[in-house]
Amino acid sequence: MNNELIKVQTNEQGDQLVSARELYKGLGIKERFSLWIARYKDMYVEGVDFTSVGLPTVVNNGAVRTLQDYKLMVDMAKHIAMMTKTTKGNQVRDYFIAVEKEHKALMADPRMQMAMGLQSAQKLLDNKDKIIEEMKPKAVFADAVNTSKQSILVGDLAKLISQNGVKIGQNRLFAYLRDNGYLHKSGSQYNRPTQRYIDQGLFEVKESSHTNPDGSIRLTFTTKVTGKGQQYFVNKFLANDDQMKIG
Repeated sequence: MNNELIKVQTNEQGDQLVSARELYKGLGIKERFSLWIARYKDMYVEGVDFTSVGLPTVVNNGAVRTLQDYKLMVDMAKHIAMMTKTTKGNQVRDYFIAVEKEHKALMADPRMQMAMGLQSAQKLLDNKDKIIEEMKPKAVFADAVNTSKQSILVGDLAKLISQNGVKIGQNRLFAYLRDNGYLHKSGSQYNRPTQRYIDQGLFEVKESSHTNPDGSIRLTFTTKVTGKGQQYFVNKFLANDDQMKIG
């Protein structure tokens, strides 16, 4: 795109990504980068909305120092720009919208689709042995999660994780979710998801009503893991296999 305001990269899956540090600089933020990005990291899901990366940088003495950076999905970058509530933030948001529009038009071009297909096929051929080996324990479930539209029980999530080599039972998964702040630890909200992770789309709560023998109505609540939540937790457990074999 002409008049590039902030560099937007496109990965092999066609997703548009933005460096958090470049966004930080483009928005003209004055506070320290780590404090600024920490607020937004809590609002989004790592591995879905953003990923952590290192940014090699040459310092004054010529040595190379690696700075912490994040690759943000352009939707996340756009929302951050909007929440800045400044003229510069609005300008950056409008820029991302224009970049998205141009990208979608480009991706809709049959010639681009063919070129990407050929590129992807060539990469698979070049790396077929390595890819086959890496996919052996995980491929079946990855496909299932990516296409899942239904929410499932926490016990069912434990079974799915265990099927992929990270053994964990229902009770220990519940304990992990409580200990790490995904579910409430006590009180009337016990084992229900915290609002933060409901808002992030990882969980939903199903409410049911039952009639007691005396005619009164009793409400029950069931915690369920959404398709997005399934992908998030399976990726989290598989990526940290050694540390998370707690079942």
